[in-house]
Amino acid sequence: MKTIKKSSKLDNVCYEIRGEVLKEAKRLEEEGHRILKLNIGNPAPFGFDVPEELQTDIIHNLPSAQGYCDSKGLFSARKAVMQYTQQKEIIGVEIEDIYLGNGVSELIVMAMQALLNPDDEVLIPAPDYPLWTAAVKLSGGNAIHYKCDEQNDWQPNIDDIRSKITPNTKAIVVINPNNPTGSVYSLEILNQIVDVAREHGLIVLADEIYDKILYDDAVHTCLASLADDLLFLTFNGLSKSYRAAGYRSGWMIISGAKHQATDLIEGIEMLSSMRLCANVPAQYAIQTALGGYQSINDLVLPGGRLREQRDVAWKLLNEIPGVSCTKPKGALYLFPKLDPEYFNIKNDEQLVLDLLKQEKMLFVQGSAFNIDDTQHLRVVFLPRVDILEDAIGRFAHFLSKYKQ
Repeated sequence: MKTIKKSSKLDNVCYEIRGEVLKEAKRLEEEGHRILKLNIGNPAPFGFDVPEELQTDIIHNLPSAQGYCDSKGLFSARKAVMQYTQQKEIIGVEIEDIYLGNGVSELIVMAMQALLNPDDEVLIPAPDYPLWTAAVKLSGGNAIHYKCDEQNDWQPNIDDIRSKITPNTKAIVVINPNNPTGSVYSLEILNQIVDVAREHGLIVLADEIYDKILYDDAVHTCLASLADDLLFLTFNGLSKSYRAAGYRSGWMIISGAKHQATDLIEGIEMLSSMRLCANVPAQYAIQTALGGYQSINDLVLPGGRLREQRDVAWKLLNEIPGVSCTKPKGALYLFPKLDPEYFNIKNDEQLVLDLLKQEKMLFVQGSAFNIDDTQHLRVVFLPRVDILEDAIGRFAHFLSKYKQ
């Protein structure tokens, strides 16, 4: 029998968050080592439970969730999402504009498959959440990364965005609040992005999965609320704000210039139908989640667990000689920089691998987020304060002796 190879479609697809370093972590676990996983935003292992009311609703509705549902999702869940768009001041969203999926990830891939032809270009922030780059490449498009300025609280650089637009540019991705930097974009920047999209006829892809995880005085503005003459695809779900990552329950909202996108929408509907429907039991959590008590607020306000953990982790990282970190205003991550004059890191994946082997901690190298340097790391601040204090202390000790 001939050697069986993967499809050539995957040749340039990369998703390092679950890449080679994670394989080594699994090998170490099989040997009996305990690994502290600060690599992904998975709330459950760190004691962030799904609100009990959501769990109860799913259990109560299980007998009704045995069959397929509408390929776009349950009416009651989509109705709740529609009402949420009204709260967020997105104009003109109707039930049929909402698609429920097995997490936002599935919907991103579905949307890119429906949208892109070979050589179409999509503007994506750098650093990015790498699923976006992978989904664009899988769909035959080219991911073009625009800079976000670390010196300006990681806000997108509008001049850089403009400089990278070509006749092939089809869409722009905006991740706000941002993963991995935790930046929450200002209204001024968002309006400038809308202006650029309008000027060049770009579709706006808004990833807003962290819209309720905000700290200090940060205010999140839904990008699709700023215009109705452009086409917006907005992505959100239960994984982060409701700590229900394992439920794989997300949604996509089409808004704005829908009348100019009837053919694209037809393609999305076809792909949605091909996967039959999203996981039905988890859809029963959406109405309760969006309409019920928003317990995430208790976690991010002063005295809240997430807020306290962010503050401690950020402070401790900045106390390490040669390490600096912009304070995140949203999401679950820190994106510290290692000063090249202190550390001169040539290969950040090797750094993360060495840290894993020596300290049994799992970070993600900054280059995995499509940034063009090897001086950053992404660190999740989901563990309790005592665990973070120990972990960052061991990281500081590791760095004090580390050479490449």
